[in-house]
Amino acid sequence: MTALFTPLEVKDVTFRNRVGVAPMCQYSSVDGVANDWHMVHLGSKAVGGAGLIIAEATGVSPEGRITPACAGIWNDDQVEALIPINKFIHKHGSVAGIQIAHSGRKGSSATPWDGGAHLEDNGQGWPVQGPAGIPFDPDGQRLWKTPKAMTLDDIKTVQEQFVEAAKRSLAAGYKLLEIHGAHGYLLHSFFTPLDNDRNDNYGGSLRNRARMMLEIVEAVSKVWPENLPLAVRLSAHDWIDGGLTEEDNAQMAIWLKERGVDFVDCSGGGATPAARSSVGTRTADQVGVAAHIRKAADIKTMAVGYITEPEQANRIIETGMADMVLLARQMLRDPFWTMHAAQKLGVDHKAFIPKAIGTFV
Repeated sequence: MTALFTPLEVKDVTFRNRVGVAPMCQYSSVDGVANDWHMVHLGSKAVGGAGLIIAEATGVSPEGRITPACAGIWNDDQVEALIPINKFIHKHGSVAGIQIAHSGRKGSSATPWDGGAHLEDNGQGWPVQGPAGIPFDPDGQRLWKTPKAMTLDDIKTVQEQFVEAAKRSLAAGYKLLEIHGAHGYLLHSFFTPLDNDRNDNYGGSLRNRARMMLEIVEAVSKVWPENLPLAVRLSAHDWIDGGLTEEDNAQMAIWLKERGVDFVDCSGGGATPAARSSVGTRTADQVGVAAHIRKAADIKTMAVGYITEPEQANRIIETGMADMVLLARQMLRDPFWTMHAAQKLGVDHKAFIPKAIGTFV
């Protein structure tokens, strides 16, 4: 058995292989409610053989969405729509996970195909908030709103929203919960010095800037079952001078592990327009950062970024750089990437592909 197709047991959950589908925004929800699009988008990857499927960044509140078309999990209607999708995923052998998120100052945006600019506070858009009153791109040509600097009461409210979202995620049938702390969204913006100039207990030192994430993890851990995996996605490097380094994130990973986190999902960038992981080779470098954090914090990691080829993915697992690989765009191009990878690596793909497909390919 190749490393990529070796099962992984974490607590009471067994991933049939080390291939995961990264959370990818679909901008296809109505009032945060999933629909047939999500059944096909997520279900096809389960049929295709992936071990883990993480649903897109899912807002813990209406204001926590990136766009009005983003997924949400702040009410029971949203939960009811997700239950059959997760049942389908589990029926076909994959593990259903969800990424719960708050967009912070990058919320209230138009969908990418509508330009992605901030929407006015006219019923379609909404006021945004963050650790400080620093716009995402104060010098850019695109209009970015100035966020409200969050009060302690605001912080408490958002923390409670994450807890309620975790409860609803469990009710929806998810077996892995991921807290989104990357890409310049709210929790990342608290942690990175690029976005946080507070002078209270949530700003200043590395530990103070980590406080928002750590308090949310502590609160969520009280309602998320101990026998199910808990993950956090980090921008494991800010890729810009003055931003977070892999050493900063290794320390965050140590603190997260102490609080019961099982996986660190290592992405990167997003704190400012200049701090982008997609520039040059930075996205590919994220795999090396995942390896560093895995060793430094002695914690399981998920690697993501320009992972496209089966041999490449297998080497990442085989050499101990990460415990799982996550694919995004490549899974959009080929929902059966996992099956094709098994075939290329000489693994019997019929062991995890539905008979209706495996019998004929």
